[in-house]
Amino acid sequence: MANLKLPYYKGHIDCNIPDDLVAAVLTSKTEHYVPEKSESDLVRDALVNPIASLPLSELAKDKKHVVVISSDHTRPVPSHITMPIILEEIRKYNKDVKISILIATGMHRASTHEELVNKYGEKIVKEETIVMHDAYVDEDMTFKGILPSGGELWVNKLIDSADLLISEGFIEPHFFAGFSGGRKSVLPGIASKKTVLWNHNAKFIANKNARAGNLQDNPIHQDMLFAAKAANLQFILNVVINGEKKVIKAFAGDLEEAHAHGCKLVKEIAHVDPVYSDIVITTNGGYPLDQNIYQTVKGMTAGEACVNPGGVIIICSSCADGTGGEFFYKLLADNPSAEVAYQKLNDVEPSDTEFDQWEAQILARILCKAHVIIVSEHCDPAIIKGMHIDHAYTLDEALNKARELKGADKKITIIPDGISVIF
Repeated sequence: MANLKLPYYKGHIDCNIPDDLVAAVLTSKTEHYVPEKSESDLVRDALVNPIASLPLSELAKDKKHVVVISSDHTRPVPSHITMPIILEEIRKYNKDVKISILIATGMHRASTHEELVNKYGEKIVKEETIVMHDAYVDEDMTFKGILPSGGELWVNKLIDSADLLISEGFIEPHFFAGFSGGRKSVLPGIASKKTVLWNHNAKFIANKNARAGNLQDNPIHQDMLFAAKAANLQFILNVVINGEKKVIKAFAGDLEEAHAHGCKLVKEIAHVDPVYSDIVITTNGGYPLDQNIYQTVKGMTAGEACVNPGGVIIICSSCADGTGGEFFYKLLADNPSAEVAYQKLNDVEPSDTEFDQWEAQILARILCKAHVIIVSEHCDPAIIKGMHIDHAYTLDEALNKARELKGADKKITIIPDGISVIF
C-alpha cells in the first residue's frame, strides 16, 4: 500500500493506494536534497559571496535610497529569514540609508496587514517602509521602453527614486515563464496592468517554448528579462525551497547569472520522466500556493503532463480564497464548455488581452484533455463546477468518481507536489 501525505492547505491529506494500482509516485529530488548549512547561513553566504557581483553590503555602502522588491503573500518566499539578513547587509556600512520594501503584487490583490506580519514578522512591518504595488494606478508608473515583443514597458515609479534596486524571491518551475525568480520580480511583479496583459498574451501562452523548465527561446522570459534590465535591477537574492518551505540553497548576485545558476540546480533536482495513466493525483504544494483556483492551475499542468487523453486529474487544493479573481472565473463560467472557452481565448490578439486570460487559457486547455476534480473542503462546490471543473470533498470521493469514469482497475500516477516537478 502506498501511504503518502499530500500537501494540502496548512496540513496534509492522507493518500492510501494499493501498490498494484500505483503506476508511479513522481517526486522532485528537492525532498531528498540535504542543505550544507542552516537556512540563515545559506542566505548570509550567498549575500557575502555573490555571483558576478560585489557583495550587497559593498553595493549599498554609498547609496541614499535602496528599493527591495519582495514577493507578495501568494508566494512562499521565506521572507522572515531572508529580509532581516538583506536589511542587515544593506545597513552594514550605511546605517542611515533609506530603504523601501516594494511588494511585488503583480496583478494580485494587496497583501493584508496580517499577511505581511506572517511573512516578515512584526518588527519589519512596524519599523520598515513597505510600499504596496498597484498595477491598476497609471499615475504610479514610469515608462521604461518597448519590450522585444513590441509592448510598452511601464513599471512602478518608486524605482526612479532608488540608486540601488534589488529583489528577493525563490526559484521553482513556472508553467509558462520557465522558472520563477530573477526577472519576474519586475515583470509581472511591479509592472503596470497594460504591460502584464501584453506579456501574458494568448500567442505567447500557446508558444511551445513557454513551458515549465525552459527559458530558451521563451518569448515570455525574453520580455521579462528585458524589463528587469530596463528597470536596472542590479542584485538579486533567490532561494530554492523544499516541500516544507525550508531554504535548501541560496543564490545571490547578478540578475542573469545568479538566476541562471539557481535555475540549473532546480532543473537538475526537479526533473522527472512522465508516467502516463488514466488517473493522476496531484496537489498545488499546499499553503500559500493552493489558496485559490487561479494558482491551482499550476499544479494541474503536472497532471496534464501525465494523464492520458480523456483521463482524470485529481488535484488536492484548498482554494480557501475562492477563484482568485472574478474575471478569471467568468472567462470559463460564461462559456458553455471549456472547449468553447479555449477556442475563444486562443484567438485573442496581444493588444486585446484580458485580465487573467492566460490562466483561463491554460485551464481550458487542460480541461479539453482531461476531466479535472478539485478536492477541497474549503471552497464552494458551485464555484468550482461553474468553471467546468468537478468537485469532491475528500480524496476518496474523488477516486470513486474517477473509477466510475475510467474503471476500478486503472493504474494511478501520483505527483505529491505538482508545482515542484519538471517533465
